[in-house]
Amino acid sequence: MKQYTVQENEQNFRLDKIITILDDTISRTAVKRLIEENKITVNGKKEKPSYEVKIGDLIQIEQDIPKESHLIAQDIPIDVIYEDEDILVINKPKGMVVHPGNGNEDGTLANAVMGLCGSTLSGIGGEIRPGIIHRLDKDTSGVIVVAKNDNAHINISNQIKNRETSKKYIALVRGIIKEDEATINMPIGRSKTDRKKMAVRKDGKEAITHFKVLKRYDKYTLLELKIDTGRTHQIRVHMAEIGHPVIGDYIYSNGKNEFNVIGQMLHSEKIEFVHPTTKKKLEFVAPLPEYFEKILEVLDKTNSGTI
Repeated sequence: MKQYTVQENEQNFRLDKIITILDDTISRTAVKRLIEENKITVNGKKEKPSYEVKIGDLIQIEQDIPKESHLIAQDIPIDVIYEDEDILVINKPKGMVVHPGNGNEDGTLANAVMGLCGSTLSGIGGEIRPGIIHRLDKDTSGVIVVAKNDNAHINISNQIKNRETSKKYIALVRGIIKEDEATINMPIGRSKTDRKKMAVRKDGKEAITHFKVLKRYDKYTLLELKIDTGRTHQIRVHMAEIGHPVIGDYIYSNGKNEFNVIGQMLHSEKIEFVHPTTKKKLEFVAPLPEYFEKILEVLDKTNSGTI
């Protein structure tokens, strides 16, 4: 049983929307089902998905524990950037969870990949994570690699572990960053006050993020980021810690944004690694999603952007 108490900055959201914000492992489809099954209550009572939450409301979520043997192959359209006998490279859309979790049994990237490839996937990640080598947060879009066999999975996993891969992200953050480029080296661990969040902690695991300013606007900065480590929510935590949270990141930013974006404007643009069989160096790029491009176009027209 999970439970959340609605805070001041969380009021007036629809019940179905606030739950996906509070817990990004639960999809809107799963929320709808859980509400219908009376597994989501507000102050002990069933409410409609459209119910607008109020300060102090106690939201309780009774979640099913997914069974690994019941991953369903689903015909979900996905943007395949590259495919061969060993790997599948996908441009994951914002809003899609990578693999099933509590309250989120289907509609994930894993379901889509299973529908596309069937049993031709690495089994190392278990039956609910077929071929999944690494992950992206639900609302982080962009390039992700899937292994079609165990050899490819082990090989690329080791490259990631040994920091032999290169990952580049694009993010729009709040405020104007003065430095043209810098490195953030702050350890990250589970928050002691909120278990659904990560935080900078002295006893956390090493986390290193490099950023470079691509463009400055009146109230925002467009960044290119590279990570040496892959901690949960790493970029989001680091940027919030230095006072420049990613726009739309409800978990690590209480501030509003003029675009009313829900879910962080963070995109995994490029990944580089060595092919597990051919040993050739590969580079794959996923273009910015349309909504991201449109917001940048608005900023270009209405703000005095500078490089």
